[in-house]
Amino acid sequence: MKTILIIGGSKGIGKAILNNHLKDCKVICLSRTEPEIEHPNLEYHKIDILSDSLPEIELIDTLIYCPGSILLKPFHRLTLENFRSDFEINVIGAIKAIQTYLPALKKGDNPSILLFSSVAAKLGMPFHASIAASKSAVEGIVKSIGAELAPSIRINAIAPSLTQTELSASLLKNEEAIERMKERHPLKKILQPEEVAALASFLTSDKALSISGQTFELDGGIVSFKL
Repeated sequence: MKTILIIGGSKGIGKAILNNHLKDCKVICLSRTEPEIEHPNLEYHKIDILSDSLPEIELIDTLIYCPGSILLKPFHRLTLENFRSDFEINVIGAIKAIQTYLPALKKGDNPSILLFSSVAAKLGMPFHASIAASKSAVEGIVKSIGAELAPSIRINAIAPSLTQTELSASLLKNEEAIERMKERHPLKKILQPEEVAALASFLTSDKALSISGQTFELDGGIVSFKL
């Protein structure tokens, strides 16, 4: 049974990934809020990734870092603190987790790391400067660490479009807003967390042993197509 460490596994995409792995894996969840599920394979630690010390874990097969942010403001209204805050949660938290648990990952079975970027790192959109900056840094980390840790540890990222989670609730607040967002995507749909979890499960599985250093756009075609 593999050991999966999910940071931020109590809500949204992290919750969907957690649910995907509970049946067949030991899942260790570090998050500020407790998952709304009990299972013999689940171990939970109440942690703020930016301020708390992380628990010792002897062996990890997969590390998945899910915390993120959605801060949309015109550039002239973004403060330096806004940029710092987004960078802290998206980049510094991921670095802290990887550095802390690298020894445990090195003991794992075909170990891998999965991070999260955003379509904003590839597609220029108004009001996304802060999130685009931090997620672009995530993609750079994937490339650099992927080269450094090869061939022993793989690392990839998923760059989802807007996903129907608690984090995006303010943007998908009613049917009109949902339909407007659907129309922006060539596939005319809003991404569901279970779809992201399915790709996460593949990328961290032994079926993806030849994939590392990549960022996968899961975006309803919005980056690739202009219709």
